[in-house]
Order: sequence, then C-alpha cells, then structure tokens
Amino acid sequence: MKILMLHGINHDMFGKRDPKQYGTITLDEINAQLQALGQQLGASVECYQTNHEGAMCERIHQGFLDGVDAVLINAGAWTHYSYGIRDALAILTCPIVELHMSNIHAREPFRHVSVFAEIVKGQICGFGVDSYLLALRAAVSAAKSA
Repeated sequence: MKILMLHGINHDMFGKRDPKQYGTITLDEINAQLQALGQQLGASVECYQTNHEGAMCERIHQGFLDGVDAVLINAGAWTHYSYGIRDALAILTCPIVELHMSNIHAREPFRHVSVFAEIVKGQICGFGVDSYLLALRAAVSAAKSA
C-alpha cells in the first residue's frame, strides 16, 4: 500500500515556528514517525513538502498517475483558501485525510474554514504530532475498505 503525505507551506519550519501551536518536533522527525508506523501497518509512506502552491498541485497530479492508495494532507494556511489545491485533490480517486497539528477550530476565525472539507474522507486536528499518526491509521483503514 502506497500512502502520500503532503506537507504544505511553512512546514519546513516545524521545530522553529511557533512552538506553542506546533511544539518543537521537526518535519524530519514527523516523517520518520510516519514511515515507522507505516511499516507496522504494511504501508510505505512517501513524504513531500513544498512552499509553492503549483508544485503541490503537480505532486498531487503525480500521486494520481502513480495510483497512490491514500493521501494525507496538512496544507497549512492553504487549507483555508487554495481552490487550486482543492481542485487538484478532487482529481484523486483514493481516500484523502486532512490533518492539522493545532485545533484549527479553536484558533483565528479564518482558520475555521477548510476549502478541502467537502472532498476529504475526514479531518483530524488538535493532537500535535499524533494528528499525523491518527490520520495515517485512518487512511490505511479507508484504503483497505475502498
């Protein structure tokens, strides 16, 4: 089973960026935890991060062409306004799980809206790095039943 993890804008700064919201874990540490759990679940996890919206869309397109079994996405601020990424995600025929380390519904009002909500299988937020691990478990389960 192939799972694609998409990290959005500014996530390369995890560990340095706003530790109150995001803790001190780095993106490399998150990816290592995802890949280790993926092995336990019988899935390979490919992780991708970009700060460029067009590059994110192109990676989603490649995931479609590669036939990935599920997609995890933490798009960061793009979650709230990127119709381009939303439209790219809508091309996918596999389960998509949206995730966030912080509870976006308990933050600034603009973060309460996800333009992806209508097309994703579900959303997990507010559990720090565990949001990633919970999302991976949900994606593997959804892919098995798809």
